[in-house]
Amino acid sequence: MIKPKTEVPKLELPLINDTRWNLATQNSDTFTVLVFYRGLHCPICKNYLEDLAKKLKDFTDRGAHVVAISSDTEERGKKAGEKWDVPELPIAYGLSIEEARNWGLFVSEGIKDSEPDTFSEPGVFLVRPDNTLYASAIQTMPFARPNWKDILNAIDYIEKNDYPARGGE
Repeated sequence: MIKPKTEVPKLELPLINDTRWNLATQNSDTFTVLVFYRGLHCPICKNYLEDLAKKLKDFTDRGAHVVAISSDTEERGKKAGEKWDVPELPIAYGLSIEEARNWGLFVSEGIKDSEPDTFSEPGVFLVRPDNTLYASAIQTMPFARPNWKDILNAIDYIEKNDYPARGGE
């Protein structure tokens, strides 16, 4: 488990638009929001990321960078980008199970033919520009994820009140 106020693991992954994403080079004004999702097989992930894509400008307006990340293969990652309504959302693929565990994500084994053999469960991380963890929400299954409006309101509150990261002890 990564504690708030500590440095997060390095992370660099390919994006479905054939570029690379690197956490170390984000240089956001407030946060980099890492949204780990289960993969193409997950209809709840589809809805969650489509909702996020509609709010992408709201995050950008707050100086936050956003990326969605899965353990999917290139083929599956690109298929999600094509089939889901997420035109502007940066989508990274190829997260290894070891990297997922380094982030404290739970890992599941596929139980249906449509699922990969193993994949990471969801998590949302707010990372400060100095690459330290501000906050995280990690799930063991696809349900009960943080609401984007709540996260946007939290960013507003944090920035307005210079609210410190908590839970690091």
